[in-house]
Amino acid sequence: MKLEERFSSMETHMTVLEKDTRRIVSQQLEQLAANTEEGVFEEGGLGSTLKSEAESLKRAGELHQKLHRSCAELADEIETQLRESRQRGRRMRRPRLIKPAPTNAQIDLAEKKSRHFAQGITFYKLFWIFFMGCFAGVVVEVAWCFITRGHYESRVGLIYGPFNLVYGLGAWALSAALYRYRNRNPFFSFLGGFVIGSVIEYLCSWFQETVLGSTSWDYSNMPFNLNGRICLVYSLFWGVLGVLWIKEIYPRAAKWILKIPNKIGKPLTWVLLIFMVFNSFMTAATVLRWIDRREGDPPHSAFEEWMDRHYPDARMQKIFANLEFVEETPQQSG
Repeated sequence: MKLEERFSSMETHMTVLEKDTRRIVSQQLEQLAANTEEGVFEEGGLGSTLKSEAESLKRAGELHQKLHRSCAELADEIETQLRESRQRGRRMRRPRLIKPAPTNAQIDLAEKKSRHFAQGITFYKLFWIFFMGCFAGVVVEVAWCFITRGHYESRVGLIYGPFNLVYGLGAWALSAALYRYRNRNPFFSFLGGFVIGSVIEYLCSWFQETVLGSTSWDYSNMPFNLNGRICLVYSLFWGVLGVLWIKEIYPRAAKWILKIPNKIGKPLTWVLLIFMVFNSFMTAATVLRWIDRREGDPPHSAFEEWMDRHYPDARMQKIFANLEFVEETPQQSG
């Protein structure tokens, strides 16, 4: 039976049920009104029955609303997948230097068929998205800096390798939050990107200033900013990025993750996770020691002496070229 026939049958059944329910309840309410006129009311009789039926109708109303939302979401998903499949078909027929991204529906099907270790939005998928985001973000920002300023400038956020946790966290958060909307209208991705990106950017700025005593960006001179940490313009950029991410970037990343064989996928994930944790620890330790040196604090352990020899101020400034300490920047508003 087709969906149209099913819903037509259900609509007829619901109409009959509504009429019968109204008739029965109307009779009971008339009886209640008559009893009230006579000053008779039984808590355990008609009153109890009507109270029970009111509760049943409330539950039925909630179920109907849930069904309405579910049907609307499913309809939107069907329309979105049809539109995206049509658009990709047109793009594939045109000569292009870069192939169009696969649709999320294609990724879902490929993961299901291969029973991939990173299928869906599991821990393994999110880690690889995070790891790739840490790397790709640095590459894009360095390239942008070279194009706009004509010279290379480090944009890394960790001392080992071309990685930046801010980009990784942004990729992780966008994927985790927007995955459920991957086959839905882009409006949901825009709204999610706007909110999630703004929150991530604010928290990263707050953490860096509070814990490390430094800043990497300041929007105090931008309109509609919040404590100089976020502003409306960049929040709108986050919204656009949310759409681009879940519709264009995430499917490409997931396609690359699909190339990782199942046999080595999980062990490799844990090796890279340990490396990133160690990398983050060493970065925090060297930055905090850098801060202590700026305040004239001598080393108090062999480990601090080792950091002073291998990560002096000049090297740290070269690695974190965009980092400025709070006392070196104008005081933020708010």
